[in-house]
Amino acid sequence: MQAWRVHRNGEPSEVMELEETGRPAPGDGQVLLKVRAANINFPDALLCRGHYQVRPPLPFTPGVEICGETEDGRRVLATPSLPEGGLAEYVVADEASLLPVPDALDDAEAAALHIGYQTGWFGLHRRARLQAGETLLVHAAAGGVGSAAVQLGKAAGATVIGVAGGPEKAAIARELGCDLVIDRHSEDIVALVKEATAGRGADVVYDPVGGDAYAKSVKCIAFEGRVVVVGFASGTIPAPGLNHALVKNYSVVGLHWGLYNTKDPAAVRACHDELTELADRGAVKPLVSERVPMAEAARAVQRVADGTSTGRIVVLPSGGAR
Repeated sequence: MQAWRVHRNGEPSEVMELEETGRPAPGDGQVLLKVRAANINFPDALLCRGHYQVRPPLPFTPGVEICGETEDGRRVLATPSLPEGGLAEYVVADEASLLPVPDALDDAEAAALHIGYQTGWFGLHRRARLQAGETLLVHAAAGGVGSAAVQLGKAAGATVIGVAGGPEKAAIARELGCDLVIDRHSEDIVALVKEATAGRGADVVYDPVGGDAYAKSVKCIAFEGRVVVVGFASGTIPAPGLNHALVKNYSVVGLHWGLYNTKDPAAVRACHDELTELADRGAVKPLVSERVPMAEAARAVQRVADGTSTGRIVVLPSGGAR
């Protein structure tokens, strides 16, 4: 089979190589899956660089989430077992963790439903306790993680303010349903959030960016607001001023979704049931901006690494437009 392999750490476009290799063999409690669609995530870039919290042994195949097909023809969502990731024609995954694909989604959309939307749901509902009528501020609103949070926030009845970089990404954030979009390249985030909320500020901030995004968020956070720290796509990890959190009476909460797979797997399945219901009634629909063939995967991962992509880029191993 074909699989992308990383033999040394570095930039994805430089270290990913498409190779012929043998199919992985399932271990106890695992199943072999044919990859129908593999969604590219920012962690795939971090894996290539050797900067992710999990560092698989070299060589490895990136790809942390897929829509796959079982031997009996069922479509399932899976997180492949590294070091044999999803940018391949076949993967193995733990059978107990497989989730059924919502009928409302095609393969590419389904591949993008799992990690990003689970992260958004747990971040907004379990960690931040977002309530209907509250104001949600979402950074990188046109990206894969941010677009999921925008849709989930609207489905929860929140007023959603999206932050995006540049006119093209701002237009996408508007199409996703943001009530207000702020172009961070040309507009003042703090001033516009305060203006839109009559001085109150955002009740919940969803931050997959870190760096300057976090610094500006805590300047426009509401009384008893909650900042959900999801990641650091900017490359800069903030150093929160706890005296500032004390004086302004807000909370900073972390979200590492992967821990729920081991600490509370029942919650992951319950979340998937909720996401399936939302997908079936059209309340959420992953924004798939591109569907690319296997040969273009390395360039696609690099674009995600560089922050130039919007929504999700999905790799289709068979080259179809599913």
